[in-house]
Amino acid sequence: MPLATFAAGCFWGVELNFSKLPGVLSTRVGYTGGHTAHPSYEKVCHGDTGHAEAIEIEYDPSVITYEQLLDFFWGIHNPTTLNRQGPDVGTQYRSAIFCHDAEQYSKAIASRDTLQQSGRYNSLPITTEITAATQFYPAEEYHQKYLEKRGMNHC
Repeated sequence: MPLATFAAGCFWGVELNFSKLPGVLSTRVGYTGGHTAHPSYEKVCHGDTGHAEAIEIEYDPSVITYEQLLDFFWGIHNPTTLNRQGPDVGTQYRSAIFCHDAEQYSKAIASRDTLQQSGRYNSLPITTEITAATQFYPAEEYHQKYLEKRGMNHC
């Protein structure tokens, strides 16, 4: 099954939101887009590894398309705030789409451009990074399904 990788702030809430979608087979949170091998949560939080807190999604394209995942991604965060989502500030909380192939990349660019032209954000530019997927390092086990394990429905 194909993978999709997104960053949209704290990965706990992003994972919970995506995990509820029909066609999403599995999710895992972790770190990607950085320059340090095998980063830890503590190192990523200090902002010196270059990684984003991200979610890797395995999905069934016969149930949910990549375009639908993109639409959902845009709707669960503010893509106009550079390196910030709500109270979380730093490059590790950046908005990003990590594309696994050229088709995902072209769809992500088209989706971003359509959203920018829609006027939804007035004149604010979308700052979402769209780049090739790199090594994804799963976060420590206690971060996986963090909110679900605690019976919480949001951060």
